[in-house]
Amino acid sequence: MIVLSYQQVEIIYQAKQADEPRVLVTPDLGLTTVEAQIEQDGVRFPGGQVLSWPEAAKILKSDTGCFQLLEDEIHKIQTFSQVTQRSVSLMPTQGAPTMLLAGFPMHRIKDVDPAQDTRMKVRALKPSGGQALDTATGLGYTAIELAKYVEHVVTLELDPAVVEVARRNPWSGELFHNPKIERRIGDSYDAIEDFGASTFDWILHDPPTFSLAGDLYSRDFYRELLRVLKPRGKVFHYVGDLNSRSGRGVGDGVVRRLKEAGFIRVQRRLDAFGVIASKRA
Repeated sequence: MIVLSYQQVEIIYQAKQADEPRVLVTPDLGLTTVEAQIEQDGVRFPGGQVLSWPEAAKILKSDTGCFQLLEDEIHKIQTFSQVTQRSVSLMPTQGAPTMLLAGFPMHRIKDVDPAQDTRMKVRALKPSGGQALDTATGLGYTAIELAKYVEHVVTLELDPAVVEVARRNPWSGELFHNPKIERRIGDSYDAIEDFGASTFDWILHDPPTFSLAGDLYSRDFYRELLRVLKPRGKVFHYVGDLNSRSGRGVGDGVVRRLKEAGFIRVQRRLDAFGVIASKRA
């Protein structure tokens, strides 16, 4: 699978303008590097796929799109969700790509890339062994990172369109191949009821923004998180920049409702843009 953004095409054009016969370029948004051949009609990747100069020009014009090269034609990694009636697409960053949902990036992309953002969330939770729940799959970065530290991860995703975009994202490959990761489709607000009491040791709750998924910030949902969490279990709840005006407001509400739901040791983690909380022993 060859997936490119304007960043890779810029490197290709620099080689072309310098009359170089070959160029080192990443065919998977930064995961690996290959040597491609600069030809009159375009650039030829190992395996024979050719990105024509007209197709390359189209990619260069988009600073928010990622494109898959299939049979020498580019296809933007974008779809429309029949569930949410919103556009879903893959957006390049300086590292791992993020997902745009209704135009909103689903990861921090200022000063950190989505992979670093994910590591900071998981580091705040400090999982070690046991069972973990990821309440919002997205591109799967959270489930993939959690699987490095626990025995089994269940990850929930509301929208099949999001899964479709993840399948075409090179950085999401392990989501579909790691045997420690169990993927489920469903609304976390409802699907949480399918799990028995004290099922999980760790929960990483990284919902869309409050404006897009307010029910996932509700006291009732937090009570369900508490129910499925084992005694002494922990939850990390991503909120956003707690130092921003909007982040402080949402964060204050999250802290209050987590306490009302029965969580203890509820603490803001400014570095990870979230809140950590525990269940009583």
